[in-house]
Amino acid sequence: MEIATGLLAIAATVLGGAWLADRLRLPAPLVLILVGIVGSFLPFVPEVALTPEVVLLGILPPLLYAAAIQTSLIDVRTYKGTILSLSVGLVLFTALLVALFLDQVLGLEFAVAFAIGAVVAPPDAVAATAVGRQIGLPRRLVTILEGESLVNDATALVALSTALAAAGLATGGATRTVTFGGVVGQFVWASVGGAAIGSAVSLVVVWLRRWFSTEPAFDTVLSFMVPFAAYVPAEELHASGVIAVVTAGLVLGHRSPRSQTGASRLAERINWGSIQFLLENTVFLLIGLQVFYVVEKVRDSALSWGTIAWAAFGTLLVVLLARPMWIFPFRWAKATLLRLEAPSPWSHTAVLSWAGMRGVVTLAAALLLPPQTPHREVLVLVAVVVTVGTLLIQGTTLPGLARRLGVRGPDPREDALQAATVLQAATRAGLDALEAMPDVDEATRSTLRDRADDRLNQMWERLGPRGVDVDETPSERYVRARMAMLQAERDEVLRLRDEGRADQAVLRVVLGALDLEETMLDRIDDQQERLAESEMLPVETIEAPCEHLEDTDACAEPRTPEGCEECLRDGTTWVHLRLCLQCGHVGCCDSSEFKHATAHFHETQHPVMRSIEPGETWRWCFVDEVVG
Repeated sequence: MEIATGLLAIAATVLGGAWLADRLRLPAPLVLILVGIVGSFLPFVPEVALTPEVVLLGILPPLLYAAAIQTSLIDVRTYKGTILSLSVGLVLFTALLVALFLDQVLGLEFAVAFAIGAVVAPPDAVAATAVGRQIGLPRRLVTILEGESLVNDATALVALSTALAAAGLATGGATRTVTFGGVVGQFVWASVGGAAIGSAVSLVVVWLRRWFSTEPAFDTVLSFMVPFAAYVPAEELHASGVIAVVTAGLVLGHRSPRSQTGASRLAERINWGSIQFLLENTVFLLIGLQVFYVVEKVRDSALSWGTIAWAAFGTLLVVLLARPMWIFPFRWAKATLLRLEAPSPWSHTAVLSWAGMRGVVTLAAALLLPPQTPHREVLVLVAVVVTVGTLLIQGTTLPGLARRLGVRGPDPREDALQAATVLQAATRAGLDALEAMPDVDEATRSTLRDRADDRLNQMWERLGPRGVDVDETPSERYVRARMAMLQAERDEVLRLRDEGRADQAVLRVVLGALDLEETMLDRIDDQQERLAESEMLPVETIEAPCEHLEDTDACAEPRTPEGCEECLRDGTTWVHLRLCLQCGHVGCCDSSEFKHATAHFHETQHPVMRSIEPGETWRWCFVDEVVG
């Protein structure tokens, strides 16, 4: 009963803390860790023991998997050099600096000092992505942070086990000779073995999905099994369970569109989103709840409080400085000496060097220190101070640093434009497939073409402000009307249910269909929010510019800059405005009632138009259907 009550209290606190963070516009991890610290000092809050087994087996695998299936395998490959530098080189560099510092302050044997260095070295995947999502970092930085934090735990755990073996703490006191070749071999096996096991698990899952792909419930249970099916065998074979889980998640996330049905992918996103929300926020609450009890256990230490404080806060300072000391020289060497890729802006490097928040793995690794470790309780306190300190210092100052340096995520309209062009290409492929079907009647073809056009128009309407006298776009008007219809339809179904006039199984099918349509309408409605007002510069497109775009000047004098030429003449309204770059005609977009821009193309065959909505500079070729 006490366990059930405790779990309920934790879940309720997580929900309340996340709600409070949203109202205060603060990252949820920061709010929850503060709530946990305060709670740990309250007499009526029981001690919540955080054991290595709970973290490394119960929390870490599903969290890593939830993050990995959402991470692009293509992007990880693109930035693999930087990711490996941070997840391997920086972890070992940080561990070395911490070891040298604690060797001087506490007089520890170097192997023991290196062990605690390995404990505090790896930044946390959950903290990095949670804060990154909150402040809106560029996708390149988010990908690097996610890739780093998905792999660096493996480096830290291998370094920890090696250091403990060298100190004789992992073998009952018998110091084991650790050679460079042995360490390299262990790391290679941890990496290669973990990746091989993760790949094997992903292949099995893909094969099972091929046979049971039509059953979302089966696929959901199978998905829940994957992180543990990858982690446990890898650890039993002394490979890296972390790398096994990450590999399985990356591969399955990459292959998901081909190996899962749409219903299964939707169910997976919802289920793993809920699990990730609960676990990642619970993690930070638990970190805060450890503070009082860790401080209490240090009271019996033979070391003075001054020495303990210097060891803890000095280590925090070393950890904060080690990251920029590694990242800035690495960037310079990669761009200047090796010339591997175009250098990223210095502002991006500065933000990356300050995004080193630690998390629950640091605490779990600290608890792995054997009881006979010299000054063990002090070292655990060091890990807590580093974890809490980096979360509070870097987590609270990172948003301000990003704003001051002008580092921001992609303009929402850039995303909207690229999404529209991708959907345009996909729709074109679908319509080509439709035309190749000889057994489809013309009425069905017309219906499918109209639905494809409506879907495309909904995407294009996300760009630009509303036209004159237009309170809502056609898509918004459709969503509003259809949502009202769905509510009336659901009320009628519920009336039939309450009167007992239809079978429950039949009612569930009908309600399920209504709920699915409402979910899709909600997604469309969310996308209609007004986008950023800053100028959207020309962006890279998914296809190379055609000859019409290359030969047409990007500027032309609009004949009617006040609005659509035909709409002004006829007294009608428009949604967005398009400018013909050959003659200066201003027409309305295809979401407008009369589609005068497209009609002008069909009448004159002038191939290229551009948007003249405020802040937009993209062009469109009617002939080749390409954005430039």
